[in-house]
Amino acid sequence: MGHERTLSRWLLSGEWQAHKVQAATAIISIALGVALGYAIHLINAAAFNEFSAAARSLSGESDLQVRSAQSTFDESIYPLLAQRNGVKLANPVLEIDAALPGGDEERKRAPLKILGLDIFRASLMAPDLIGLPAEDKLFDILADDAIFLSPAAMEWLEVSQGDLLQLRVGTQPVALRVAGGLARVRAGQRLAVMDVAAAQWRFQRLGQLSRIELKLVRGVDRTAFKTELSKELAARGHFLISETADQEIRVANMSRAYRVNLNMLAMVALFTGAFLVFSTQALSVVRRRHQFALLRVLGFTRSQLLRQILVEGSVLGATGSIAGLALGYLTAAVALHYFGGDLGGGFFPGIKPSVNFDMSAAIVFFILGLGVTLLGSAVPAWEAANTRPAPALKAGSEDVALAKLATPWPALLCLALGGVLTQLPPILDLPIFGYLAVALLLIGGIALMPRVSALIFSAISGAASRRGSAAMSVLALARLANAPNQASVALGGVLASFTLIVAMAIMVTSFRVSVDDWLKHVLPADLYVRTAVSGDTRGLTPDEKNGIATTPGILRADFFRSSQLMLDAGRPAVALIARPIDITDPGNSLPLTGDVVPAAQLPMGAIPIWVSEAMVDLYGFTPGKRVTLPIAVPAPDFVVAGVWRDYGRQFGAIQMRLKDYQALSGDLKVNDAALWLEAGVIPEEVIASLRHFPFGQALEFAEPGQIRALSLNIFDRSFAVTYLLEAVAIIIGLLGVASSFSAQALARRKEFGALRHIGVTRRQILGMLALEGALLTSLGIMLGFGLGWCISLILVFIVNPQSFHWTMQLALPWKALIAVAIALLLSAALTSVASGRHSVSGNAIRAVREDW
Repeated sequence: MGHERTLSRWLLSGEWQAHKVQAATAIISIALGVALGYAIHLINAAAFNEFSAAARSLSGESDLQVRSAQSTFDESIYPLLAQRNGVKLANPVLEIDAALPGGDEERKRAPLKILGLDIFRASLMAPDLIGLPAEDKLFDILADDAIFLSPAAMEWLEVSQGDLLQLRVGTQPVALRVAGGLARVRAGQRLAVMDVAAAQWRFQRLGQLSRIELKLVRGVDRTAFKTELSKELAARGHFLISETADQEIRVANMSRAYRVNLNMLAMVALFTGAFLVFSTQALSVVRRRHQFALLRVLGFTRSQLLRQILVEGSVLGATGSIAGLALGYLTAAVALHYFGGDLGGGFFPGIKPSVNFDMSAAIVFFILGLGVTLLGSAVPAWEAANTRPAPALKAGSEDVALAKLATPWPALLCLALGGVLTQLPPILDLPIFGYLAVALLLIGGIALMPRVSALIFSAISGAASRRGSAAMSVLALARLANAPNQASVALGGVLASFTLIVAMAIMVTSFRVSVDDWLKHVLPADLYVRTAVSGDTRGLTPDEKNGIATTPGILRADFFRSSQLMLDAGRPAVALIARPIDITDPGNSLPLTGDVVPAAQLPMGAIPIWVSEAMVDLYGFTPGKRVTLPIAVPAPDFVVAGVWRDYGRQFGAIQMRLKDYQALSGDLKVNDAALWLEAGVIPEEVIASLRHFPFGQALEFAEPGQIRALSLNIFDRSFAVTYLLEAVAIIIGLLGVASSFSAQALARRKEFGALRHIGVTRRQILGMLALEGALLTSLGIMLGFGLGWCISLILVFIVNPQSFHWTMQLALPWKALIAVAIALLLSAALTSVASGRHSVSGNAIRAVREDW
């Protein structure tokens, strides 16, 4: 046993010392895949856990929460709940996302969350949310002009205790005094607290609450209480009763698809590294075929040889996985420190998470890295262990070692099964079968490489021979045609990485082009006006609206009212948008998908609504269906008149006519305005006129081009991680080219020596190698483009609709793909020449001395 271990270490160290580049390439590929997956997991986990903890802290020790389907409800139900049997404590809360005037774009897009609390009840329900006033101003906790800020909010707003904080309600400024801080909120949580009555008055929410938190008497059956209360409140309006667990589910649903897709794409990158490991190990086995045969003759058993090769692979995998975990942790720490936990998705604003080493996840990713390495080593190890020693000692049997790879049936089975999986529905709103189909197509496409390359190069070689091409070109083609298995192994990592590059590039480009076209459709006006970018305190009064509409130079003004509806306690709220819509031609203002109920076919007296694609998937709002929406009491009936494409709201949106909304709700305020200008009038003239209104300084203006540029910039930031994945795939592809061709060149020393003996010069051999590398990579690029295009169809038409509930058009980024293809071609040719220069540098006689 001791001698066997010594021999194993000798074989391993000898292989690594002789072929450092190949071993380093495989380790780097595994390390990059593991690092990317582990970093994404750590960032997502840190952000999600911190955001969930921050959300839980706002509820304190409540057992149940009562909220309306709309953002606020009448406070008249509060006494009923506070005095109800089984309720120990009822805590009224008014939650406001206040707009911030001026400042940079980030501050405009991120409103300040303000909680209006009954200080006496909140001190029992959520004591961490009680502000700390100055010692000589204890009654500031009840003052109507006082607000308390968390440390993160003070830092973000650049204010301190005693300063005035400027906020905005509609077009009117609101100045509040920073009376103190919130010492016990979570680090990084941007939060403000003030007295509930003061908040109702200052933010024009008199008599309104956002939710009522209930603490039940000990021993009360929570489920039975919840059921009875739901029945009682049904007669008073549209109320949702939720528990803390429901809130956590809602937070998880907000970002689940985004997080899962990032993790799956990272796994694809790791999976691509497995093919590079397979190439490295397979070529290593072919190169050492004589050595292994000699060991078998000397008494090395099959199991010992199998174990030896698997040990070599496991060392590669373990080393790469450990390096990847360290790199992933460092990447996550840097990303969280400088960029936060958002990853560009916009799901976790206003928090400051910190990275924590996750041992269980580290073990999982270590096993994944080690597992894909062993998977890549299994086939070469099995072939080496089952090869008969006598034939293996003979020269020229290298390609026979990989002959089993040419069997097409497993590859065809993978392709067929992948096609079947594309037709299956999602599991828990996640495209599990879609990603399995991607993996099977990738495996099947690469497994077909030996047969495809043999057919193509045989045809090209025959044509070149008949045309009397140059001898070295014919020799290069003959070698590729008659040794397709080695060529295919060398090309496996290249094909996998280029396929991944093509698939992700097409997916991102298709999405970006679709978003750009969508923005052109939804931004038809010449100028857009609003009082704030975000928040629920923005709005224009009827008088302000009329003033804007009658301003000289404005040909037409359309006004919009947007709000939120909570239709399911376990899902995020959907957007309700009221705007002018021509019922006879809704496609003039909405980007319809084609599923439309004509106006003549709508039921008499029906109120039409148009829903986004997400509403069809999540809530079953199909065209022609009658639905109820909690806009008024009792809830009116609506008819789904059409489906429109919406890339701005993943969780669903509903559009209806503004006059219908105002008639039902009595809400006459609007949020935004779209202005069409008269001929010859420029936006600057209209902006100058609107600035002269008393509320003119509170208005914000944007032209369609500015909104499009900002939206596409946000899009690019959201896909930053995907761009990183493409970069990793390119790096893996270049590493694969370098590793594969250098390994092949080293394994062909005898062949080069024989060529030297019959008069072929070193330069001719190098030219032959460069041609082989270019031809092989060209084939890999062509097949990778075809396979990547097929996978992109799955990503565009299956994964994205099942994950995010929107459809898109297909677009190909030709320039970027051609640039990557050229880089791979040049890398292949240069690597082949560099590796061949080393292989042909020795003495020709010495190169063939072992051949017999």
